[in-house]
Amino acid sequence: MKLQKASLFALYAILDLASDPDRQLSATDIANNFNISTHHLAKVLRTLVRSGLVQAVRGAGGGYRFAGSINRTTLLDVIDLFETLESELDTPNSGIQTGKPIMEELQSITTEIDDLTKAVLDTITLETALNSSRLRIRHTV
Repeated sequence: MKLQKASLFALYAILDLASDPDRQLSATDIANNFNISTHHLAKVLRTLVRSGLVQAVRGAGGGYRFAGSINRTTLLDVIDLFETLESELDTPNSGIQTGKPIMEELQSITTEIDDLTKAVLDTITLETALNSSRLRIRHTV
């Protein structure tokens, strides 16, 4: 599965912010943490603010702070703000029922894979992802 940059940047930002909900970070801080474009990240952060997952803090020393529920927000909740996870088979006449059993079976398989992917992402909360990343850090030190 390949996520669009906006989805990936959103996951970086939301996990970074959720790792310490009392802390606020600027877009530049987050972008530097992951070596990504500040300009592109700023657009992503606006979407996260509109969704209510992130709060924008204005003024001197402002930035962004996590505003969601770390144990209820899933990876799918974040990704859904930026894209739909649906595969498209690049076949002639895509989307048209052709009556071709092989094409229909492949479409059925990709739909099932998409459904499974969504189900897995919908079970992984930010809390679970952060706990796993903390364990990974301990094992690499």
